[in-house]
Parts: sequence; C-alpha cells; structure tokens
Amino acid sequence: MINPVMLSMLWTATLDTLTMVGLGTALATVLGLPLGILLATTAPKHILEQPLVHRALGGIVNIGRSVPFIILMVAIIPFTRLLVGSSIGTTAAVVPLTVAAIPFVARLIDGAFKEIDPGVIEAAESMGASPPVIIFKVMIPEALPALILAVTLTAVNLVGYSAMAGAIGGGGLGDLAIRYGYQRFRGDIMLQTVVILVLLVQGIQMLGDKIAQRLYHRQ
Repeated sequence: MINPVMLSMLWTATLDTLTMVGLGTALATVLGLPLGILLATTAPKHILEQPLVHRALGGIVNIGRSVPFIILMVAIIPFTRLLVGSSIGTTAAVVPLTVAAIPFVARLIDGAFKEIDPGVIEAAESMGASPPVIIFKVMIPEALPALILAVTLTAVNLVGYSAMAGAIGGGGLGDLAIRYGYQRFRGDIMLQTVVILVLLVQGIQMLGDKIAQRLYHRQ
C-alpha cells in the first residue's frame, strides 16, 4: 500500500509531467507547423518549389533530430536560463522539450502532407487558388487526421523525454524516480513511476487515435 506522503508526491510529479508534456507539445506544434509546411511545399514539383531552401530546411531538421535529448538539454542550459531565469524545475524543462520536438514535428508534418493525393492540389491550382489558400484550405484539412497522429506521437515521445529531464532536476516523474527510487534504492517507487508513465503513454495514444479516427470518418 502506498503511504499518503508518497501518494501525494506521485500525484504532484504526474501533474508536473503532464504540464511539461502539454506545454512542450503545444509549443512544438505551433513552431514546428510552419517549418513542416515550408519543408513540404518547397519540395521539387510542389506549390512553392525551392530546391535549395528545401535541402537547407531538411538539413536543419535532420541535424535537430540527430542530437540526443540529454546532450541537447545540457547544451542549451544558457538559453533556458535566458528565457525562464532558471535551468531546473518544470518550467525550465519545457524549453529543451520544445526545442527537441520542433524538428520532430516538422518532419512528421512533412510526411503527413506527402500523403495527400497530388491530384487534389493540382485541382486547386487549376482553379487559380493561391499557395496560402491551397495550404490552409486544402492541404491542412486533407492531412488533418495524419497531423493529429503526428501531434500524438510527439506527445508520447515527450513523455519519455520528460522522464530524462529528471536527470538534471527537470521535475516530474523522472525526477521522483531518480531521487527517491534510484538514489534511495526504492524499487517500489521506480516501479510506480514506470507504471504511471506507461499509463500516460497509453492514454495519450488512445486519445489521439480516437480523434484521428473520427476525423477520417468525417472525410
């Protein structure tokens, strides 16, 4: 049986993790969506064809995705302090989580747009639609279910990243597992945090799948 003090700590840590994941996912989506749109539309034979820009953006995204999160988190500590005034705690952890997720979101959005039937875009172009109209009235609505799944996958990944953030005092379940589970040799606490993390991932994935499925049916 979990004692009340530990139950309270688990609850607080879970809320901190949800805060980090929620804010990180939201910010990464807002910042990654324009990057993903540019990545898709500047590709050869697309509406804003710019091969050099496309290759440059692709290179930046690939570099961002290749940096291990734990290294990124430490490397941008000065930037984190500049933005939020601290490098530890839940708020500070949102910064590296967002930075790590932006290129991931951009690549997923690029992939979602590639699934659109080219004939739909060509039909919009033949009717004289401008690139902004095609993007916001055709591409985004057509790819919406895939975009929802992309955001879901990002949130699931950030659950794992948020646990790693606990290694440098990021707060949340990862911090609780390290300080009270690993450092104090409490296997029961480690197990409890792992179970909660698994449940969070399952819940996020089920919610995202359900929303995407409803959108598919509407289309």
